[in-house]
Amino acid sequence: MSTALYNDHFGFRERPFSLSPDPEFLFWSKAHTRALLVLEYGLLTRAPLTVVSGEVGTGKTTLIQELLRTIEDDVTVGLISNARGDRGDLLRWVLSAFDVATPEGADYVALFQSFQDFVLAEYAASRHVALIVDEAQNLGTDTLEELRMLTNINSGKDELLQIILVGQPELRDMIRRPELRQFAQRVTAAYHLEPMDLDTTQAYVEHRLHHAGGNGKEICYEAIRHIHEESDGIPRVVNKLCDLALVYASSAGEEKVGAGAIQELVQDGLILKPYREPHLLTNRIDCDGKGSE
Repeated sequence: MSTALYNDHFGFRERPFSLSPDPEFLFWSKAHTRALLVLEYGLLTRAPLTVVSGEVGTGKTTLIQELLRTIEDDVTVGLISNARGDRGDLLRWVLSAFDVATPEGADYVALFQSFQDFVLAEYAASRHVALIVDEAQNLGTDTLEELRMLTNINSGKDELLQIILVGQPELRDMIRRPELRQFAQRVTAAYHLEPMDLDTTQAYVEHRLHHAGGNGKEICYEAIRHIHEESDGIPRVVNKLCDLALVYASSAGEEKVGAGAIQELVQDGLILKPYREPHLLTNRIDCDGKGSE
């Protein structure tokens, strides 16, 4: 059963719950709005360090993409998606993010000088430099401290370089360690993106159904309630459950996704996640309001 066929079945223009980050489908929950405001605030105020954290699948990368679409021309942006390595490797990642050539065999001092020269040249051209690091929880404490040292390029009243870190909850925990207290003091704004509650999950699902050309009611409330329970409010898992539920419902010729479809795909083991007891349904109430055992 192809997703194209369930699009035809429900009258969608496109898949409502694609797993790829797509700013066109971005749902502006209160948490996502605040997270984006923190990112924009960091850019506007040229904050040395801005941090946004959240669980896997809560939409952090989509927020970065939305931020990149709105950045003004006077900001030169470099993006690092998954940096790893020891001291010195970070500078190579940074220089690569800004397409700055690195001399063959250059030592740490030469790499730092190349980056400083680049930042100063951008400042002379009336631009400031913003480095965005996604998946920043993969950086160790030494690397985070190295990032803090990069902000020493800033001097006087003008901020030449700002760094935005986006990562999983481990990033927030790392920054709170005593050995990173100087780093924490440089953080101007920090926001933690919480999973969605039930009401937000319902609004999220209906938003995506509408955006794909549906009426927003293709997945009934009882199904959404159990989707929220199984997903713990993580948007990426909500997408997986909704996408598969639409396949199940359309293959059965049903006009709406009921709680039964969620029960079936959970029982079939189609969602891989950290183990816990599944929310299997008894005395189920479906879209038509009728109960079943």
